[in-house]
Amino acid sequence: MSDANVTRAATLDCATLSDAMDKLGIEGVCRGIKPRDPAFRMAGRAYTVLYGPVDAANPGTVGDYVDDMQPGQIAVLDNGGREDCTVWGDILTQFAHTRGLAGTVIDGPCRDVHLCLELGYPVFSRSYSMKTGKDRVQVDAVQVPVTIGDARVCPGDILVGGADGVVVLPRSHEDRILDEAERIQAAEDAIRALVAQGQSITQARQRMNYHSLQSRTDKG
Repeated sequence: MSDANVTRAATLDCATLSDAMDKLGIEGVCRGIKPRDPAFRMAGRAYTVLYGPVDAANPGTVGDYVDDMQPGQIAVLDNGGREDCTVWGDILTQFAHTRGLAGTVIDGPCRDVHLCLELGYPVFSRSYSMKTGKDRVQVDAVQVPVTIGDARVCPGDILVGGADGVVVLPRSHEDRILDEAERIQAAEDAIRALVAQGQSITQARQRMNYHSLQSRTDKG
């Protein structure tokens, strides 16, 4: 299925989207979440997963939710930022790549990094390690609001990832954010073109009102 706003978001970088959200007074930067490869790029809608400590009496699973995901979705895994165990490894990477998922975002570590690098499958995480999450954590809920790097992510929100990290566009504000980001991108492209034609940075910025591009004009 086509998704016009995901297509629009895919043409914008995280910095531009962050600037647009600053202008609108909307938070959405997933702090501390970085790509396993700076070349990784992703855009898609969130399929959220909330993890919790394992229930010794009735232990649950750590990864079967992927069977319910659709191509183009992003697996958004809230492992509470804990560093002692992972919730994503090579089997999930292989499956996600084959199924056509857009990427994976983890508030916590991933493992088996070599395979996501080999396949070019975008994984964004707080860190990486080798300690399994089996018998340590389990899925508590899917498709519920989660927290990723201090940012709230709800099912269906758009996430964009790139070399600078990950930003989430709340679904209720995505049209406004994309409109503003496209205006900022157009102005910055014009500044670059003016500089290439010989104008100074000062002249080009003044002409395109650069210093007001990210100034907050709306409380969101």
